[in-house]
Amino acid sequence: MGKKVRKEVEPPPKDVFEPLLIESKAAATVVLMLDSPEEEVLAKACDAIYKFASKGDENKVALLGLGAVERLYKLISHEDPIVRRNAMMVFGIMASNHDVKKLLRELDVTSSLLSHLVPEEDVVIHEFATLCLAHMAVEYTTKVQIFEQGGLEPLISLLSSPDPDVTKNSVECIYLLVQDFQSRAAVCELNVIPPLLDLLKSEYPVIQLLALKTLKVISKDRETRIILGENQGLDCLLKILETNEFNDLHVEALAVLGNCLEDVHTMQLIRQTGGLKKLLSFVGVSTVPDIQKNAAKAIAKAACDSENRKILSEENVENCLINLLEIDDDGVKVAASQAISAMCENLASKRAFGLQGIPQLVQLLSSDDEEVKEAAVIALANLTTASPSNASAVAEAEGIEPLVKTLNTERHGAVANAAAVLTNMAMQEPLRLCIQSHGVMSVLTEPLRSASSRVQSRAALTVAAFGCDANARSELRNAGGLGPLVELLHSKDKEVRRNACWAVMVCASDELTAVELCRLGALDILEEINQSTGRRNNFSEAALERLLDNNLSQKYSQMGYLSSSNVITDGFYDYGKIKPGVKLLSLEELSMQELADRRAIIFINAKPQEDVLAVEEKPQHLSYEQTTLSPFTSRKSSREKVRKGKGKKEEEKMKEVEIMSEVQDEVNLEDVQWQPPPDFMLMNYINDASKTILPLTTTREQVVALAQFVADKMGGAIERDKLHDFSWELHISEIKFELKSNIVPIGKVKKGTFYHRALLFKVIADRLGIGCSLVRGEYNRGWNEVKLVDDSPQGVTGLLLPPQEYIVDLMFVPGFLMKQESVEADQYKYI
Repeated sequence: MGKKVRKEVEPPPKDVFEPLLIESKAAATVVLMLDSPEEEVLAKACDAIYKFASKGDENKVALLGLGAVERLYKLISHEDPIVRRNAMMVFGIMASNHDVKKLLRELDVTSSLLSHLVPEEDVVIHEFATLCLAHMAVEYTTKVQIFEQGGLEPLISLLSSPDPDVTKNSVECIYLLVQDFQSRAAVCELNVIPPLLDLLKSEYPVIQLLALKTLKVISKDRETRIILGENQGLDCLLKILETNEFNDLHVEALAVLGNCLEDVHTMQLIRQTGGLKKLLSFVGVSTVPDIQKNAAKAIAKAACDSENRKILSEENVENCLINLLEIDDDGVKVAASQAISAMCENLASKRAFGLQGIPQLVQLLSSDDEEVKEAAVIALANLTTASPSNASAVAEAEGIEPLVKTLNTERHGAVANAAAVLTNMAMQEPLRLCIQSHGVMSVLTEPLRSASSRVQSRAALTVAAFGCDANARSELRNAGGLGPLVELLHSKDKEVRRNACWAVMVCASDELTAVELCRLGALDILEEINQSTGRRNNFSEAALERLLDNNLSQKYSQMGYLSSSNVITDGFYDYGKIKPGVKLLSLEELSMQELADRRAIIFINAKPQEDVLAVEEKPQHLSYEQTTLSPFTSRKSSREKVRKGKGKKEEEKMKEVEIMSEVQDEVNLEDVQWQPPPDFMLMNYINDASKTILPLTTTREQVVALAQFVADKMGGAIERDKLHDFSWELHISEIKFELKSNIVPIGKVKKGTFYHRALLFKVIADRLGIGCSLVRGEYNRGWNEVKLVDDSPQGVTGLLLPPQEYIVDLMFVPGFLMKQESVEADQYKYI
């Protein structure tokens, strides 16, 4: 028997490490394994990290802190497909964290990710690479990077991937990218429409929804809408609306259709195929607020085109929108109101809404939702523009009160459009008076102070619309509205400044308001505006003219000229020439000043003082001196001294003094509104002139007679060589001292020079209806200009000559008429 031989096992080579199984529960240890050169270790480490990161955001942050992202970035390009796949899976899920995305942008990973979207790459890598890109494409900078690195084309190609996750991530990434206009234009050239339409047939709702959202964004461009129509996209969208099981897609489908309806060609195409009727019918039966809202928005977009408005009106879209106003959802009401506003550009629609929709819109003005209120009032503004019948319908629907209340709301759009509606309604006098009775001018004071230029403009325009009524102007004046109106003249906004000038022009139609506007500085601002070629407008020039025409004291002091249409009334005073920018004080303010050595202020008042009984019951036998109480000292003393008349018995004088004293004791002059004292002598002048001059047959005779009358009352004719001996200055000084005032009634002046006589001539001529102008010259000169028609040449009959302008001599040869530009006229004015 042979001997058995024992076989010995050879020991392993000394340089080979025997396999070692490691079980680690520390993430840090596994992250360190990502640096291993062994594919198997790397694959298992990536798999473990993937499971760890999937458990929550905190784990992602922990891995970020351990430096996992930088190591994984290297591994997504590893030559081993399993390592590359597992690393990409971790990348995809970790990119959902904000801090991780920030680091990925710093590492500029987009180019590496896009390189893995090639067809030969593993589908799992496609899935997680597109997932990572979708997470990162939320940021604008990443969108730009993907676009510039040509990422759109591989993403669009992956829309046809058989893997739904790849498709979902790709379409989501494209949806985020097309938010930027560059990508939106590029996807159209890359033929993205057909694959997106194919995705609408997907069995996965999330993919369908993302495809619709992408179509909604890119269909904002007209070129895309054309391509969509050419690829039967409209039919696909309508089929979605007709399918009840796709009700979760209806809102987005409507949004895409809304974009498509902006084009007339598309609108006509949908109408021809019956799609428009289906769409309106669908909206009518739907009870989903989001669908109703989006339908109204689609109509509003389409109504931006005139031809579309016509088509929609022919399909009775008005009834659809009116019904939507009744829906108990604020968003639907807002959208329906906006659609009505857009459709108002069509006259047929405007009439239709006027018959049915206005009451519903007026009701919405009382809504607690400010956005609803604003949308409703915008619709009413459009409905009432150039439509008196609709304006009347608003009043009939009891819309005036809520409109006035809307002027106090906080939303600028609501205030501006409420003012616009009221302005439209004010074109009809009955409505204007009705609105005015609700105190609209008082309410407008706040909108005039608004920080919004749009509100300022509309408010000023509304003031202009209502300011034609005297009561309305008084209300605005008493409410303090003139101040903010004048401030708007400073506005840098052209429309605000224009409308403010318009409002000032209208409000300056009466003397009280014109004086107040001047006091607030409107005159100086308007003069400044009119000196600027860039800021001047037609209304600024008209406002300045109207302001001066209704404040003749200011006009004469500033411009030194009153035309024949500027009729001097009671309360006028000649302060003398003032420098530009100097404020002219009121007569009341001037009456408070102490007696001073300055030019006398000549005032006009041929109206009895109604609040002083003694004046009203003035005995006919009293002289001028007896009946003129000291004119401008009523606020300085409680009693007025009655000057003793000449030729009166002592008993009569004492009785008259007692009567006056008793009356003054009964009247507390401090509580009576200040009024200038009456000028009874001027009243006598006017009465006498009426009796003697009016009966004359020709204007020429009346002018000559009045000139002689005025000269007689002012010291008679003066020889030219003895003009310097005519001591009118001393006479005026004596009157000032007598009255203890700088203000002198013109009837007290018995020795008057050029400008006194010219003023008296103008005052009486205006009362008698004789047209004449008043001109201030230099060195106390002043004259009147009249226009008279000369007689026809001898032997010529029926020839009507144009009127000639004459200057009336009131000093040297009273009644002498000098032709304008003649030597005599120049001598009268300057020598």
